[in-house]
Amino acid sequence: MQPLYDTIGVDYANLRREEPRIAAQIHAALGDAQSVLNVGAGAGSYEPRDRVVTAVEPSAAMIAQRPADAAPAVQGSAENLPFADESFDAALAVLTIHHWQDQAKGLAEMRRVAPESVVLLTFDPAFRGPWLHNYFPDLVTLDDAQMPTMDFYAQHLREVEIRPVPIPHDCIDGFLYAFWRRPAAYLDPRIRAGSSSFWKLDSLENGLKRLAADLESGAWARRYGDVMHQDSLDCGYRLVVARG
Repeated sequence: MQPLYDTIGVDYANLRREEPRIAAQIHAALGDAQSVLNVGAGAGSYEPRDRVVTAVEPSAAMIAQRPADAAPAVQGSAENLPFADESFDAALAVLTIHHWQDQAKGLAEMRRVAPESVVLLTFDPAFRGPWLHNYFPDLVTLDDAQMPTMDFYAQHLREVEIRPVPIPHDCIDGFLYAFWRRPAAYLDPRIRAGSSSFWKLDSLENGLKRLAADLESGAWARRYGDVMHQDSLDCGYRLVVARG
């Protein structure tokens, strides 16, 4: 099967830049691990530069976008990591588990190659954001279908710690809920192209028309304007941290 990001990831390195405030939380969660495997590594965002990192990524298009100074990348999948047991101090996966064909097997593989530390940045499908779902209700169905619940991680990684990751209002990474205080950004097709969720929805037309009309009329501001006074917001993103 051709990886999804061979199609949608053609400008990923520009659309999905590392957000330093989120990176700091991820790197802190890695603790003192010196060797890190980044699973579903994409173009290399959130890889620590002060540790020995190896990347695994299924999409050749994504690997081609990795900077020249990025960690070496191997083409492969989370479900079949081409490394021996206990090869790394930690395994990392950033906003990628919803693309795996077998999520339980992928987590087991991360535990196998890095039994002492597994760190994932993911999304809690039980979360309902302040407004985006109201314009694109199919996001709820999509989240439920593709995102593991928080209980799933405990089942497959044993004891885990779940940490909320608040999203800054000026987040420079273009993931789905990054623009919670910049609603007009969702009207830009280039911005939407940075989120796999928008590629997976059958139709965006009605939601985009409603959002544009509400921004023009001031209805959006009347309903959701309270978010404009917040510097960061819990948008459902979570760090899952499992130790040996």
